[in-house]
Parts: sequence; structure tokens; C-alpha cells
Amino acid sequence: MSETFDLVLKNGTVVTPWGITATDVGVRNGRIAAIGALGSAKAAAVRDVRGLHVLPGAIDSQVHFREPGPTHKEDLETGSRAAVLGGVTSVFEMPNTAPPTTSADALNEKLTRARGRMWCDHAFYVGATPENAEALGDLEKLPGAAGVKMFMGSSTGTLLVADDEHVERVLRHGRRRVAVHAEDETRLNERKGLRVPGDPRSHPVWRDAEAALLATKRVVSLALKAARRVHVLHVSTGDEMAFLSHHKDIATVETTPNHLTLVAPECYERLGTYAQMNPPVRDAVHRDAIWAAVRAGVVDVLGSDHAPHTREEKDKGYPDTPSGMTGVQTLVPIMLDHVNAGRLSLERFVDLVAHGPQRIFGLANKGRIAVGFDADFTIVDMKAKHTIENKWIASRCGWTPFDGVTVTGWPVGTIVRGEAVMWDGALLGTARGAPLAFLETFRSANGC
Repeated sequence: MSETFDLVLKNGTVVTPWGITATDVGVRNGRIAAIGALGSAKAAAVRDVRGLHVLPGAIDSQVHFREPGPTHKEDLETGSRAAVLGGVTSVFEMPNTAPPTTSADALNEKLTRARGRMWCDHAFYVGATPENAEALGDLEKLPGAAGVKMFMGSSTGTLLVADDEHVERVLRHGRRRVAVHAEDETRLNERKGLRVPGDPRSHPVWRDAEAALLATKRVVSLALKAARRVHVLHVSTGDEMAFLSHHKDIATVETTPNHLTLVAPECYERLGTYAQMNPPVRDAVHRDAIWAAVRAGVVDVLGSDHAPHTREEKDKGYPDTPSGMTGVQTLVPIMLDHVNAGRLSLERFVDLVAHGPQRIFGLANKGRIAVGFDADFTIVDMKAKHTIENKWIASRCGWTPFDGVTVTGWPVGTIVRGEAVMWDGALLGTARGAPLAFLETFRSANGC
């Protein structure tokens, strides 16, 4: 008697933990139920994906969707719509909203706002402050919490934990890995006079490589003292990569497609403040060192650091312009283009956007194509050529720094827990994203 499935993906080239193989995948009740030749199987739906690659669903572990707060530039619906149009099946959203996500009530408000509006699965970081440090051990255990995010340098929003005393207090309360924006606030304040009005090329002069390295060294030292794992976000310098390569026991590493793709000063001359982000895009020496760290395995995760602002805000003139750019919708196509250019393998890309987030953050049932895991798939055409255009961007701000860039490799389908939510550039069905579950909060989340 043949098996029956809700969905069968037939004739795809599937990226599994044991290699890339031509095979079928059967889905039942939102989970992967079978991998193999399923020609005789019965299914409610069959998608022939011949000529396409079936990847584990891409997880973007650093996005800013701005809700509650400045929703004129983004909200949970528009941001998650951009995610699935770009092939991303899950996101971790950041806490620097208005008000910031620093309490159980604020976290629950985001989860409530997400219900029935977010297209992808999701979790929300709790922001660390000197005032809530002692409560973080309880807050990080709450259902829907991605963990704790700490800003050591000021960026968009009001969250800041700048001095060693308070950084250590944050690290001593809780057990899950703490995500860190590592720029040294004292050095940033000392160097503000180096900003040149009207010239965003001075942004990486002000927020220089030393500001990033100082903070990264400080947080690793304090993490070792507190015996607390940390995750250093959007690492932008070769100096940090060299340092972090010696501290993989305590620190994991993220970089972004922006820091792998854009380069100073060219990006500032071409894009102006639309290339402005924190920490900054730097010169080719740092970009090449980041690529070397990707190839050496130092980098664990790619996150987009999707941080939209309106054109009106970006056009105010440096330094009165906010830092950040869109990225969740372009993460997959930009990185597939790098794969096709030979800068990394497809398997390494999957490790960075699926296996890596699952491993580092302890995601339950996500991040790999294996029986029993959620049926999350990013289906891509590795040969398709497309030109990224602002009009394709679903983010409310409506622009991308990669406007006009032609890439090879494109997301064709996004499937979340067995349901296709995007196919051939069109949204399907309704928004049914659900909160992500984590192994380290599984017991508390299930009342066991």
C-alpha cells in the first residue's frame, strides 16, 4: 500500500545534511515525512521541481520590522511579506522598537500583533538594559523569545548597555546565547567630530575598525568571566575575525551580505547615505578578510540586518541620516549570486542560513531537510538571471541598495510548514506564520 502525503516535491535537487541529491520529498502534517523515490505515493498536492534546488528554509536571524513604533517605514506584515518573497521562511526580529521589547508585556504584544499578519515563522529578541538585567534570565525563557540582544554601541533606538559593569550584569543573568552589537560607545563619542557633514564616506572613519574590535574584545573577555555564550552580530572587520577565530568556544559569529558585497568608498560615492549602516561597510581589505573568514569556517551565520528607513529620512544629509538598509528580501538572491561566482559553495550557504541558526540558537524542528523536521523549503533556480529592482521590494520603504544589480540564482518558491506562501513571485494564501520554538525553552513553553 503506497504512502499518502499532503504534499510531494518531485524531481528536485535536494540539499540534505548528507549531501546534494536528486530525490523527492514527502510532507505530512507540516513535517517532512519521507525523502526518496515517491513515484507511487498519493498526495493531495504535487509540485514538480525538476531543474530546481530544494534548500532548507532560509532563516534570517537579524531583522528590524519596526513594529510597534515607526511603522511608516516597516511593520510585521510588510517585513514578513518581503521575507517570503525573497525565499526566507523564518526571522528573528530585533527589540529596538518603540517602545523597546524589554519586558514580558512588550514581547507578548509583538506576538499578538504577529498573529494572522506575519507570512513567515518568527521569534522576537528581548532587549537588554541596565534596568532589566536581573529579569533577563526569566524573559529569555518565554515562548516566542529568540533570546537576549545587547547593544554595546548606540545605533537606531534607545537601547544601550555601554560599560563593563552593566555588560557583565547582563551576561550573568540567564543561560541562552546573547546576541551583541559590538561597537565601543566611548570611542564612538570621542570620534564624533570626524563626521563630515554631507559626506557619508566619513561614516566608517567615525565608526572605525578599532571601535568594533574594542567592543568585541571586551564582550568576549566578560563572557569568559561570566561563562556565558555570546553571538557577535554583523562583524565588519578582519581584525575581529582574526580575534574571534581564537574564541570559538564562547563566541559565534555573524556577518551580512552587505559586508560581503558592498565596499567603501565606492558604495558611499554611488549610493550616498543609502549605504550607511552600523557597523559600517568598510574597504576591500576588510571585505576580503570577511570572505576569508567565511571560507575558513569562522563565520557561523549570515543575517541580513534588514533595517529600513524611508527615502525622506535617508535624504536628510549625513550625519543627520539614520543607519540601516533593507536586506531580508535580497539575502537569498545576493548570496546565490556569490555561490554562482564561486565564492562559496551551495552547501556552505545552506550552513550559514539554515544549519547555522538552528545549531547556534537551538531551534526546534527547523534548519534542515530531514525526516521529522518542519517542511520549510527555499526553492531556487540556480541558473535564473534577474535584475533586482526597487519596484520588487515589498518593504514599506520601497528601496534596496542592490537596485539595478543583476544576479544569477533566484528564489522560486517559499514553503512554510508544508504550505506554499510564495511561488514565482506571487504570495499565496494568507499570512499564517507562527512563533518559533527553541530547545532551551521547550520545557517551560510546554509546561513540563
